[in-house]
Amino acid sequence: MSDSYTPPKVWTWDSQNGGQFASTNRPIAGPTHDADLPRGEHPFQLYSLATPNGVKVNLMFEELLEAGHDAEYDAWLINIGKGDQFGSGFVGANPNSKIPALMDYTGPTPIRVFESGAILMHLAEKFGALQGDPANRAEMLSWLMWQMGSAPFLGGGFGHFFAYAPEKLEYPINRYAMEAKRQMDVLNRALAEREFISGPDYTIADMAIWPWYGNLALDRSYPDAGEFLSVHEYEHVQRWAKAIDARPAVQRGRLVNKAQGEPALPERHSAADFEGLL
Repeated sequence: MSDSYTPPKVWTWDSQNGGQFASTNRPIAGPTHDADLPRGEHPFQLYSLATPNGVKVNLMFEELLEAGHDAEYDAWLINIGKGDQFGSGFVGANPNSKIPALMDYTGPTPIRVFESGAILMHLAEKFGALQGDPANRAEMLSWLMWQMGSAPFLGGGFGHFFAYAPEKLEYPINRYAMEAKRQMDVLNRALAEREFISGPDYTIADMAIWPWYGNLALDRSYPDAGEFLSVHEYEHVQRWAKAIDARPAVQRGRLVNKAQGEPALPERHSAADFEGLL
């Protein structure tokens, strides 16, 4: 462990701090440059990247299309490593400069929606789909909000200090590994009693949770994290994660706005774009 750190009386920003994310992290909001967002022919325009938060919305669109809903969309890559999220057009769609952001042009007035959970809810309500039994709505919403509140401990906490921080520090790794395992146990206990997280139906709550915790269970999140956290022990999460992974819409959604690796689909404008990838 490094020498102990004594915080100064007043914190000041050092642009060199932050390790591999130093170039895109800053303590202020707003755009850094002018850049218009592209717009395709479909009523829904998605601006995103295939991180766990981005994948949630990809899954939703592909599930809606598979179910026969009129939910065609264009998906445009926002490369956060290059600072695309700080372009003026993207900041107009999401003042928080985080992916994903959605522009909905289905009505007379364009609607912007940001935050992945809000986008899932907007689309579920718009199409009346993937919300489960109305009598079970509170349970579904509770798990959706559970994900929104819990995942920062997994990604910004465990993932950052285990995989991305400039140096390995025992205390934060232990702290967030404990929390990641506690969260997996929460899911495992719930899924021992039901097929999907909020009941018998596959809903937006599953779509929100799976890219974070399903991929962790399948050892796709951070190098060596699956072994480190003994994810094989969570048998009910494993069953759930594999079942969702096998869904055709999920297999397509995982590829949308994927910037590197194979197979990948950096931009998606029609179903034909998946040909040869699956």
